[in-house]
Amino acid sequence: MKAILEASSSPDYPAAPVFVLSNRPGAKGLEHADAFGIASNAIDHKPYGNDREAFERAMQERLEHHRIEMIVLAGFMRILTPWFVSQWEGRIINIHPSLLPKYPGLNTHQRAIDAGDAEAGCSVHWVTEGVDQGGVIEQARVSILEDDTAESLEARVLAEEHALYPKAVAIAAKQILSRS
Repeated sequence: MKAILEASSSPDYPAAPVFVLSNRPGAKGLEHADAFGIASNAIDHKPYGNDREAFERAMQERLEHHRIEMIVLAGFMRILTPWFVSQWEGRIINIHPSLLPKYPGLNTHQRAIDAGDAEAGCSVHWVTEGVDQGGVIEQARVSILEDDTAESLEARVLAEEHALYPKAVAIAAKQILSRS
């Protein structure tokens, strides 16, 4: 998220972050928002228990209040309900630490190593009802080294994520703007 906020300070960047919303009070992203003068808020999902849609309706209310036009998920580790995804169809993106469609879900780095893959990477994709199944906007690749562990591979992929996500946000924002 910090890389996106930094990129957005350029006058020709096609997206302007206006609000950061977290499901975890005290999340680092809220600090980044503060540092960049961006409005922020946290809605703790825990009091909602298993009522995911009630939590998402609270999020929806805040997003509408801030007149949000596009959602960029960064560190949001919850599966969204079909109801919420339908509210934001074609306007919500996520980053995933694999070369989708390979390895949706968790433990992507270890899965790539265990499969004997020559490369791994990250993908920015449109969010759909299926977990990590939306169309890929952009990807970055890294070689898997002979002595890689899940942790060493994760560190190299994370560096690529920080470079990739601001570029992909710009691409997605331009696509959204061209539709309106």
